[in-house]
Amino acid sequence: MRISHMTNSEIKTTQRRMGMVGLMLVIAGAWGCRPHAGKPTAGGPPPVPVVAGQVAQKDVPIYLDGLGTVQAFNAVTVHVQVDGELTKVAFTEGQDVKAGDLLAQIDPAPFRAALEQAEAKKAQDAAQVANARIELDRDLSAASAVARQVIDTQKALVDQLAAQVNADQAAIDSANIQLAYTTITSPLDGRTGLRLVDQGNIVHTTDANGLVVVTQLKPISVIFTLPEQNLPAIQKEHATGDITVLAVDRDNRTVLASGKLAVIDNQIDPTTGTIRLKATFPNEDLRLWPGQFVNARLLLTTRKGGLVVPASVVQRGPNGAYAFVIKTDQTVAVQPIKVAQIENGEALIDEGLQAGQEVVVDGQYRLQPGSKVKLAQTSKQDASEQ
Repeated sequence: MRISHMTNSEIKTTQRRMGMVGLMLVIAGAWGCRPHAGKPTAGGPPPVPVVAGQVAQKDVPIYLDGLGTVQAFNAVTVHVQVDGELTKVAFTEGQDVKAGDLLAQIDPAPFRAALEQAEAKKAQDAAQVANARIELDRDLSAASAVARQVIDTQKALVDQLAAQVNADQAAIDSANIQLAYTTITSPLDGRTGLRLVDQGNIVHTTDANGLVVVTQLKPISVIFTLPEQNLPAIQKEHATGDITVLAVDRDNRTVLASGKLAVIDNQIDPTTGTIRLKATFPNEDLRLWPGQFVNARLLLTTRKGGLVVPASVVQRGPNGAYAFVIKTDQTVAVQPIKVAQIENGEALIDEGLQAGQEVVVDGQYRLQPGSKVKLAQTSKQDASEQ
C-alpha cells in the first residue's frame, strides 16, 4: 500500500477552494429564498404613505383678535349731598334697581325745620311789603301835601322789602332742595354693589367712598386693542355699516356674547402701536361682567370663495410657509404659500394654491421634494363618517 502525503501549501489551497464553494452555496440559497427571486426590481426608495386632501373653496370670515376688558356701560358711586345721620338703608347688596328707586334716607328733621324757618321769614317780609305799599298809596293820594322826597323814600322802601321777599323765596327753594337731598335714589338702572356705609352713621358730602356703587350691566361694553396697521381697514368697514364683535372666553373657543363696534379711539398709543376700540353688547344673559378679561374678535369682512386647507397642511421653513402638493405622477413638490389666517383647524390661503389641488395633510416628516407617495384612504372614509 502506498500512502501519499500532502504538503502544507496543498492543504491551504484545498481549504480555500472548499471555502469558496461553501460561500457560493450560501449566496445561492439566500437568493433562492427571496419572495421575488428572479424578478427585476425598480430602483429608488419605496413610496411614502401619506394622508391627502384637496384645496376647498368656501366663504371664510376674517377676524381680528385682541385682548379686551369688560367695562360697565355706566357706573355711579352714590354720594350724599347733605350732611346728616343715615337713618335708613333701603337696598340689598346685589339688588337690581331702577332709576329713582329709594336707596337710603338721611334724617330730614333739621332740613324740614330750616324750610319752615325760611317760609316764616318770607311771610314776615311779605307783611312788611304790604304795609309799605299802603303807606306809598296814602302818600300818592295826598301828593300836594307830601313832599316829593318822602314819596321817593317810600317807593325805595317798598322795592327793598319786595326784594327781601324774593330772597326769602330763594331761601325756601334752597331749603326744599336740601330736604329733597335727604332722600337718596338710584341715578340709573343697574345693580347695587357692596354697602359702603352702615345705617346709623353720620355721613358727609366730603366722604370719599360714598354709600354704594350702582353699575349698569345691560348693555355693557368691552374695551380692546388692535395693532395700528389694522386701523384703515376697520375705518373702511365701519363707515359702511355695523361691525360685529364677539366676546370669547379665555379658552378662545367659548363665545360669550355678540355685539357691535361702537367707538374707535381718536388716537393711537405711541408706546404700543395699538388703537383702542369699544364694542357694546346687550348682555341680556349677564355673561359679561365688569372687570372680566375676554378675547375680542372683530369680524372685519367675509372672504367670498376663499381657498381653505386643513391647518396641518401648512408647514414652516426658513423661507416661510409652504405645502407639499401631490402631482399627477404621485410625487410631491414644495409649494410656497401665503396664509391669511388659521381658524378652527382650517387655514385660509392667500397665495400659492388653487382650488381642487391635492395636498399632503399628514406624513410630511418623511417627505422631500420629488418623493414618491402612496395615498392612504382612511382620511376620506373617516371624514365621510363624521
